[in-house]
Amino acid sequence: MALEQIPVAIEDEMQKSYLDYAMSVIVGRALPDVRDGLKPVHRRIIFAMHEMGVEWNKAYKKSARVVGDVIGKYHPHGDSAVYDAITRMVQDFSLRYPLVDGQGNFGSIDGDPPAAMRYTEVRMSRLTSEFLGDIGKETVDFMPNYDGSLDEPTLLPASFPSLLVNGSSGIAVGMATNMPPHNLGEIIDALIFQINKPEATAKELMEIVPGPDFPTGGFIYGDTGIKDAYRTGRGIIQMRARVNVEKNPRTGKQSLVITEIPYMVNKARLIEKIAHLVRDKKIEGISDIRDESDREGMRVVIELKRDEIAEVVLNNLYLQTQMRSSFGVINLALVNGQPRVMPLAELLREFIKFRKEVVTRRLVFDLRKARERAHILEGLKIAIDALDAVIRLIRASKGPQEARAGLIKSFKFSLLQANAILEMKLSRLTALERDKIIAEYNQIKAFIKGIIETLDSAKLLMGVVVGELMEIRGKFSDERRTEIVENPEEITLEDVIAEEDMVVTISHKGYIKRNPTSLFRIQKRGGKGKTGMTTREEDFVSSLFVASTHSHIMFFTDRGKA
Repeated sequence: MALEQIPVAIEDEMQKSYLDYAMSVIVGRALPDVRDGLKPVHRRIIFAMHEMGVEWNKAYKKSARVVGDVIGKYHPHGDSAVYDAITRMVQDFSLRYPLVDGQGNFGSIDGDPPAAMRYTEVRMSRLTSEFLGDIGKETVDFMPNYDGSLDEPTLLPASFPSLLVNGSSGIAVGMATNMPPHNLGEIIDALIFQINKPEATAKELMEIVPGPDFPTGGFIYGDTGIKDAYRTGRGIIQMRARVNVEKNPRTGKQSLVITEIPYMVNKARLIEKIAHLVRDKKIEGISDIRDESDREGMRVVIELKRDEIAEVVLNNLYLQTQMRSSFGVINLALVNGQPRVMPLAELLREFIKFRKEVVTRRLVFDLRKARERAHILEGLKIAIDALDAVIRLIRASKGPQEARAGLIKSFKFSLLQANAILEMKLSRLTALERDKIIAEYNQIKAFIKGIIETLDSAKLLMGVVVGELMEIRGKFSDERRTEIVENPEEITLEDVIAEEDMVVTISHKGYIKRNPTSLFRIQKRGGKGKTGMTTREEDFVSSLFVASTHSHIMFFTDRGKA
């Protein structure tokens, strides 16, 4: 049969193909889901580790084995892409709360590459187990994997807001996300506040969450960018390194010691940039730079020349290096499969809605299982009460099928109850076991009643959500690392110039020269003075005055040019 040819305009085909590609990248690769805060690759890594049994309290396994499982079962892409994602999940300078516990070389803040996957080992971090606590209770939907041979979750039933806690970054087609990390304790406090007060404003939430909390610490200067980000979903946050001034008691020289740098700044490149600025004489007053960082923490020592003013050199470093950098916030995430930029309050609301759904689905699952167990216990209780008749019926039967049918017909048991009776051990026929069955039955009835009451009451349901959030807070909350300076002073030109008095001389022909006052001294009897300004034979000094390097000097001309 001949194939039918359908003419299609190339413009239409390109438009359709481009949109398909764009949506594939947006939904399937680059943007996180607002609910569990994960991109597909991270979700598949965590689920694959869960399926392999690489839990936080189990033995480490080779990274190559995890990567192989991920790309073989769920993520049909390159192994380097998956290993790069695992590497970032290990790094404590990339994620505020690392999701993978690594053993071996996983790179450094200097930009060193990780060791090959055949050398390193991984397992889930303890916090990551909170993504998977209820996954076996039908709390999330599953879908077929890429070849239809396995099922994978569409998202994970995370019990903490990973998107806000660890942030996210990614470039899609025509859009990008760049969300900063936050302190877990502060975010959970904000969630509970929003549950109790759904109409909470950004200002009220900022009293609980003052701003991002970067894994590398440092300072956030100014809260204008934070306010913009929390109100609109977009803003620019100014970050600075944490620097201490130390004085050498032996030499009397001062040193600038960098102990924390802005988020996503490469320490080695920062040191290299400072060295180039010193070499090119764009920054003066620095005599030596040493990186004394070790496993105890970061320590970059910038030794100053004698009598240099530390604050002036530091301000120059802030202006000309990444010791001062910015973080452009774009709170873009997928909501019901659609990309959306969201303020802080909406991000919190979406997670609360998700947790409510997860808890509801878990309770419905527990209720069904409890009712099934209660149904079986009811049958066991009846069977023990009529024990002699049940035993006679079973002994008179030719096989299990006849016994099962006889139990159903004579005692009106269900198929489930009849199977449970036939599988019951003889040891359970004692009076003691009967009491245990009755006690378990009463306990399950009370459990069922509690679940029904919780499902029927929005207040009780949200109480369960709050209780679980408080439990997470108690386990994993820690101190804030990034300090926020709310009303900083801007670095001005005067801040990068050391203040000292200068002698300014002006010649008759208009030549101007300045010299520090320290160049001049009182001439003693018979001494030889210093020439403050050398002029031509026909020229001479007509004016001389003293001014500070921070003084404003005005120039006037009668020629119309300045």
